Amino acid sequence: MKLALFDLDHTLLPIDSADTWSYFLVRAGGLDAEEYGARILEFTEQYRAGRFDVPGYVRFQMDLLSRFDLADLERWRAEFVACHIEPHIAPQARALVERHRSEGFEVALISGTHTWITTPIARLLGLPHVIGYHPEQREGRFTGGHVGVPTYLEGKVTAVTEWLAARGRTWRDIYTVFYSDSINDLPLLERVNEPVVTHGDAQLRSVALARGWRTLDLLELVRA
Repeated sequence: MKLALFDLDHTLLPIDSADTWSYFLVRAGGLDAEEYGARILEFTEQYRAGRFDVPGYVRFQMDLLSRFDLADLERWRAEFVACHIEPHIAPQARALVERHRSEGFEVALISGTHTWITTPIARLLGLPHVIGYHPEQREGRFTGGHVGVPTYLEGKVTAVTEWLAARGRTWRDIYTVFYSDSINDLPLLERVNEPVVTHGDAQLRSVALARGWRTLDLLELVRA
């Protein structure tokens, strides 16, 4: 089995889907934009600095969902994907996914953004598998909890391991490629057979240079 794994934000998309969704939901739901905007920015700065509070961020994301009726959230999600995601999906991103599929790879999205948001995005990108944690639902509402390991840092390795095990596979059974932009994804990049630093941040580009990892710009891929 060959498996190509793709990060989403700043890898296949030029934006951060979780932050963009958070700002969108705050506006759509009529929440305090200043208060929530400050919290979103704080988490963003933590992530970029490599000191990300994963449990705190996941609680924040799940709490946001739990404040609203599911019907409203589904309507807002559809608007969000149409207005804020689809215009940013470049043909180069779809071409990269399709190239791996045509070469016999299973292709999967693995993102820190929770799966309730990433699943419709994955469909647009031609990715049939989504690896990540799920917002918990009960009696037609989000509870504020989640199911599965949050897919940040070492959590991505754990999530892929569990995903493989559910299919009767182990890391020894497969050849893996992983595309990512972020130093926070270093644990998974180190675990796969072929790490590909895609639009990498400064820290990750430095690691890639030191270790001889391939780096990628999607525009260069399509022109090649």
